[in-house]
Amino acid sequence: MVEQISLITEQIPHLRRYAAALLADRDNADDLVQECLARAISRHHLWKPTGTVRTWLFTILHNLHVNQIRDQKRKPEFLSDPVGYEQHGELPRQENRLEVRDLQRALQKLPDDQRAVLLLVGLEGHSYAEVALIVDAPIGTVMSRLARARDGLRKIMASQSATDLKVVK
Repeated sequence: MVEQISLITEQIPHLRRYAAALLADRDNADDLVQECLARAISRHHLWKPTGTVRTWLFTILHNLHVNQIRDQKRKPEFLSDPVGYEQHGELPRQENRLEVRDLQRALQKLPDDQRAVLLLVGLEGHSYAEVALIVDAPIGTVMSRLARARDGLRKIMASQSATDLKVVK
């Protein structure tokens, strides 16, 4: 049990980063991670050594998030601080803050299933096989969701930058 707790503890920063990007609200993200950790510790006996603790924890976190979405209507919220900057103690330049803000807004416009896959692969570096286990979908579905998410994000970002430019006479 002590070894499992140390393995779980190592994953907390990754869980927090993923939850913050998923929810776009640091406080709600921390609550989700706390609930995930409590569930993991109380059900540590259910972990199968054939998989990694990381994949098991992300599966719990993902399922908790899906349950939250089912239980309440979702309203879009945006982070006041960009993801990860408070950990490093250095705020980005103004241009970077605006780019991060635009990216966060664009991510929130993606469907939940696409956003989850994009964040798990792009932000957390999970393999397609790990993501398939986490979101309980076939690898082909993960790949198509990822392709749709990337395409959708490209289109959203392009339309945002086009609307930001105004003709001045």
